[in-house]
Amino acid sequence: MDDPPRKHLRRIEHTHHLRFLTFSTYQRLPLFNNDRIKDDFAAHLANARAAFSFNLYAWVVMPEHVHLLLWPCLPEFPVPCITAYLKRRFARHVVARWRSLRAPILARITAPDGSTRFWQRGGGYDRNVFSIEETREKIDYIHTNPVERGLVVRPTDWAWSSARAYAGDTSGPVPIDPLPPTRPAPRA
Repeated sequence: MDDPPRKHLRRIEHTHHLRFLTFSTYQRLPLFNNDRIKDDFAAHLANARAAFSFNLYAWVVMPEHVHLLLWPCLPEFPVPCITAYLKRRFARHVVARWRSLRAPILARITAPDGSTRFWQRGGGYDRNVFSIEETREKIDYIHTNPVERGLVVRPTDWAWSSARAYAGDTSGPVPIDPLPPTRPAPRA
């Protein structure tokens, strides 16, 4: 169950930049195929947003990965703190549920020593976003991801995304913040 060698990229923590994040499930298994698990992650994301006071501009849960576009508002809650909370707590919740159900997927995510892996090792993809143009491009990418994968016809057809909020439907599970009126901070 060893993961392939991964590049170790230096992460630059800029508190005044939006961040485009992607994190994947273990071995890119479709661990989010179940709607209840996607619903649970959306609720967990909403709770994390409130607990860590970050602005969330776009999100999507795909069968084997998650994309987020966020802005950490408080220096005491940098992106690594936010992602650790999102990933660890959610993984424990799902794995505990699967154990109670004796779900067959456990065999694919359990190592010989008994440890389980929900998420791919490492921090995932983390990019600072420097311009309003790049912000809009990332939002479009996030919202069209389910369409590009053939999961739905229109971005608003996918329930586990912020696309509906951008179309005016604010009844979704995760509140979305309005885009900042000014450009994100320039490159340092």
